[in-house]
Order: sequence, then structure tokens, then C-alpha cells
Amino acid sequence: MSSTPTTIRLDDNLRKELNARLDAAGISLNTYFTMAAKQFVIQNRIPFEVIVPEKDQPTSKTKRAMVLAEAKELGLIPDESSSFKNAQALLAALDGDDSNV
Repeated sequence: MSSTPTTIRLDDNLRKELNARLDAAGISLNTYFTMAAKQFVIQNRIPFEVIVPEKDQPTSKTKRAMVLAEAKELGLIPDESSSFKNAQALLAALDGDDSNV
């Protein structure tokens, strides 16, 4: 079976970390990519779980706020949020003066 040279561009730091881990496992970079490609063809899907780094995930507090906002938007729970006529009214409410709301 013939093979075709393929160029893959990787960030330098990613390449170093990947090589270090593959070396520890006794696998070359070429072997790793060949294995991944063969499994993709066999399984017709990405052969591993794709995980987003934790820093890109919303916090649990943010997730709760998102669910609450969606529930209010869908009318599942009442939206008792304050509304303001203008910025002055908002500032007055923040200062505790509700006469301009």
C-alpha cells in the first residue's frame, strides 16, 4: 500500500506536550495520527470524546442563571425582575430610592 506525505500544523507547545505523552506511551506522532484516521474511517465518527477545557465552561452559578433566564423567557416561571424607565431610574433604585421606578 502506498502512502502520501501529509503536513499537519500544530502549535509548538501542543506539539511538545503531545510528543512527550506519545513518547511515554511508545507511540510516534505519525502512528497516532494513522491510528486516529483508521478508527475514524472504521467507526465513521470521531473516535474519542471531545472535551472543552474547564476554563471555557460556565460556572455552576452562571449555568443556574442561564436556566432561570430561559425558564422566564419560556413563561415557565414568572419574571419578577425590575424594569426601569431610564438610566436615572436604575441608578435611583440602586441607591435605594424607588420613587423614580
